[in-house]
Amino acid sequence: MDGRSEFLCGVVEGFYGRPWSMEQRKVLFQWMQRWELNTYLYGPKDDLKHRLLWREVYSPEEEDIVFSSSCDLSLLKRKLRQVSKLGCQAFAILFDDIDHSLCQADSQAFSSFAHAQVSVANEIYRFLGEPPVFLFCPTEYCGSLCSPSVSKSPYLMTVGEDLLPNISIIWTGSKVISRELSVEGLSEVQSVLQRPPLVWDNLHANDYDSRRLFLGPFKGRYPQLATKLRGLLLNPNCEFEANYIPLHTLGTWYRTGREKKKDEEYQYCPEMALSTALHDWMEELSQPLQPGRQSRQADQRSLGQRSGTLESENCHPTTREGRPKPPREPPQGDSPPPSSPEGEEGVRRGEKEGRSEGGDGEERGKKLHNNQFRQGPGQPRGSGGVLCVGKAPLSESQIRLLVGLHYLPHEHGPSAQRLLQDLTWLKEHCHLVSANDKKGPPQKAEEWRGRAAGFLGVCEEIAALHSSVVRGVSKAVLYDLYPYVWDLRNTALVAKAFICWLDGRVLSDSSPLGSWRNCFHWCGTTTGAELLGVESEPWVFKGGVSGELQMLLPIGSNSELFSHPPPLFPTSRLYNIRPYHNKDKVELYRMVRQLQQRAQGSPDFSPAHPDLIGDRCLGPCLALCPEYSMVLEDELGVCGSVLGVVDVRSFAKRCQACWMPAMRDKYPPRTGHANSQVLQQIEEDQGEYPDSLLYHFPSQLRLDALPDLVDVSVTRCLLTALLTALKANGSHGVFCEVQPTDRMRLDFLTKLGFLEIIRGEARHREGVVLGRLL
Repeated sequence: MDGRSEFLCGVVEGFYGRPWSMEQRKVLFQWMQRWELNTYLYGPKDDLKHRLLWREVYSPEEEDIVFSSSCDLSLLKRKLRQVSKLGCQAFAILFDDIDHSLCQADSQAFSSFAHAQVSVANEIYRFLGEPPVFLFCPTEYCGSLCSPSVSKSPYLMTVGEDLLPNISIIWTGSKVISRELSVEGLSEVQSVLQRPPLVWDNLHANDYDSRRLFLGPFKGRYPQLATKLRGLLLNPNCEFEANYIPLHTLGTWYRTGREKKKDEEYQYCPEMALSTALHDWMEELSQPLQPGRQSRQADQRSLGQRSGTLESENCHPTTREGRPKPPREPPQGDSPPPSSPEGEEGVRRGEKEGRSEGGDGEERGKKLHNNQFRQGPGQPRGSGGVLCVGKAPLSESQIRLLVGLHYLPHEHGPSAQRLLQDLTWLKEHCHLVSANDKKGPPQKAEEWRGRAAGFLGVCEEIAALHSSVVRGVSKAVLYDLYPYVWDLRNTALVAKAFICWLDGRVLSDSSPLGSWRNCFHWCGTTTGAELLGVESEPWVFKGGVSGELQMLLPIGSNSELFSHPPPLFPTSRLYNIRPYHNKDKVELYRMVRQLQQRAQGSPDFSPAHPDLIGDRCLGPCLALCPEYSMVLEDELGVCGSVLGVVDVRSFAKRCQACWMPAMRDKYPPRTGHANSQVLQQIEEDQGEYPDSLLYHFPSQLRLDALPDLVDVSVTRCLLTALLTALKANGSHGVFCEVQPTDRMRLDFLTKLGFLEIIRGEARHREGVVLGRLL
């Protein structure tokens, strides 16, 4: 078939982001062969000595070209001649996203910007011998960029009239990232351009948002569009391994448009195509990463079963009779990443805590097995209460969850829709379970708690998915998908802790402290832009599901609390953040004793009284305002805590009235000099802060975490969860006191938006006060 009449269908790569490796391209070409895609378009930064296995389309990037300059034109011809000698027979010249203005020399030589571009493109096309594939991307490449409209654009009219007829023109649809491509819209473009356009489809492109990934099916483009097009090239995710489903479903779409059935119209159903791609991807994920990992068996299976995948028009998932299930690895222990302290420090922490309890490791293990991860209803548990995640490949339900959470730019999957809808409803109706409004009907409170259980269940599935991705996929897939799964896991941790905290702790609108009811309300099948009634590109509201969850929280506008790079060593350890319970006091007191021992540099360090350090550091907050205390735990138990005070002034008065008398009873001064010193230290800790500080920062917090955390981002999530609670109950600023020698803590807090206040404001002369507004 001649290249000019053949429908071009394939993939674009190499223009933005990290270039794919040679091994990845080999896999890509095998995918293309299996799914009958025929075109691969790559950018100029590619290794031109690599002979591609498929149709090559080479695109030069020319910046600041003077269209009327014979010298510039000669340089462009020389570059393309070199590429042509390497075997390339297809080319593209892209004039997208550039300034419309002409320099003085070009203004004298050409009557318009369009005439200048067309002149260069025509000359290059003739110079190359009129190759069968030559693509031209106009500066007005979508409907929203046309002035005044597509049908009345002087620029497009000039291009359509003067560009040689065998040159294909690239078009992206009504938008840069089009939700749908309509027959009417493409017919209008075809009329103006005087030829069928070639669609450059940005549906799965994610280079504009570092927090979004698109794993959903090829959608919103009907197979009948092929009669109105010269071809369709998919601009995919920057991460190679994220493109299996997009390219798989694109291949199904392409084949559907070519196949005809007798007496009925053969329809493309995105949901059915997604189900087929999910089954194939499960087998793909179970294979080790190596050259030629797509075996001949897989190729034959895909080709042999292609005809039976889209038989129904009712969009029901197809059954695949007689197909062997992917092999599952037996459960294995979780091994820490190389050079990480997780294994050694985790064992050391367990041994140290076992000795401090005066019992053996078995007793501690039983205790953790029965008491850890107290997360509320709806949680998947093992027989003893531990979240169950095996060392097996991802299950189909987990892959569907992964795809649903990272679906398409204009649409969320079912799991993401449910997550956002539930959080919006729970936030709007939190007065049903508020701390100071007990007049509501009990059935309404139970309805709130039932819906909260469903929300918590989805958050727990996200945490389990994160752990399974780390343990159950190849390294290539892991390092491409991990930043996105990790980011969503962290946001879900904060949102889950917030919902758990709301029940019985949030203050209703009648509270003098006020509430946070000025947040955005985004949920549903679309992104925030559509819900606000704005027809805009997806990059206007960034972050995807993670970003929308963030914006539903009281402090969602503080991006520095949520946007951070992932850890170098992914860990599958499960973490949980929840409100403090009274039975956590023993564990928290033990934790601060361990931290004090580490600070003193002596494991044998022992205070005069076993509760002394806990009473000084944690006791007042746990006794007087436990509703602002949160706990971080993992499979080994409690590993961190953050304690807050919403109003430091009133808290100080309560300490003097309630806490200090209790401490005098616990450490009676008449029994010895040591107790007198203890009381003096506790009284010094309860000194007052100046009004100049409390006016701007009325709240205070204290953060403690064991040093053996591999993923320190969970400590950031812990702190963010408390700031969310403080803001929800009316606080507008928070501060904390840090020792000036603790450089790691100072750096950690500074990255989260805390700024150093005047050092003289500190209660202790050597302390540094850091504060941030909420």
